[in-house]
Amino acid sequence: MKLGLVSSLLPLLAAAAPTTAPQAPEQPAAFTVMASRSASPIHFLTMNAAGQSFWLGGSPATYCPLPSNCPPGNLTVFAGNGGALSVTVPGGQQIYVSPEGALKFTQAHSMNIPPGSSYGPFEYVPGAADQPFGHYVYSGWGASGFMACPTDDNKWQVFAALRNATVPSGDVADCLGFSAIAVPTNQTGNAWQYI
Repeated sequence: MKLGLVSSLLPLLAAAAPTTAPQAPEQPAAFTVMASRSASPIHFLTMNAAGQSFWLGGSPATYCPLPSNCPPGNLTVFAGNGGALSVTVPGGQQIYVSPEGALKFTQAHSMNIPPGSSYGPFEYVPGAADQPFGHYVYSGWGASGFMACPTDDNKWQVFAALRNATVPSGDVADCLGFSAIAVPTNQTGNAWQYI
């Protein structure tokens, strides 16, 4: 009798089950990055491109040769999966990790990357279906993401989270690991080029 009851309920339970799973957000065409590390001086600082390196806080350094009609250049925008910057300069600007472990980007019109550098993998990882953001990660060389290292001029330079990175203070223990929150944006090509 119990078997008969269960078998008669199965069609009802199957009909009540959702037919499609909630969809996770798709990878955006472009995103910005913000650091998350609670109770620290880097919490909620934006990641900016300047001087062929990446920094937490401050402003991006950009250049545009056009006398008019230049993009605003007020955000550092990553393209696709995060292996390049979202720029309008022909040829784009590649992102890499230097042999010292620093997160860097190429000059415009040049794909010159120092020997021994890592090209990634960089990855945009979507958040949960109910989250408007994802995460930007780097897992090359066994890194566990990113860290911010203090410099002599009170800035925070971004490095791959590597125990053997050559950081400004000389001691990796001075650096703070952080979660790189990736915020989708429609501001593709926000800069002609970063410098």
